[in-house]
Amino acid sequence: MAEIEVEFVTVERRFWSGTATMVVAKTTEGEIGIQSGHEPLLGELDAGGTVTVYTDEGKKVAAVQGGFLSVTANKVSILGETAEWSESIDRGEAERALSEAGDDQAAAAAARGRLRAVEKAGA
Repeated sequence: MAEIEVEFVTVERRFWSGTATMVVAKTTEGEIGIQSGHEPLLGELDAGGTVTVYTDEGKKVAAVQGGFLSVTANKVSILGETAEWSESIDRGEAERALSEAGDDQAAAAAARGRLRAVEKAGA
């Protein structure tokens, strides 16, 4: 299967870069899958969304807090405000954060995104 270059950065650092067979991201318009040769596009990442990168070694799932996704025929650039790999997320802590979020929509979205990342990684 053809590969596509991926550059995944956050405000603070380069989060991940490499090649992938597919990238799946949750945008404000819905979930989108991207493979090599995809039509160019620019999308807004959903607050509390996830990005899944499929490589030859398997899949890596990250919880992402907002940002943008840019796609060309051979490269995906992900510019997230923050990102966290699913394996570093404590499920219990994320569940507590969601229950304590109350009316804070940003905190609730972040907690839901973290839980979604853990669930997708286990699927």
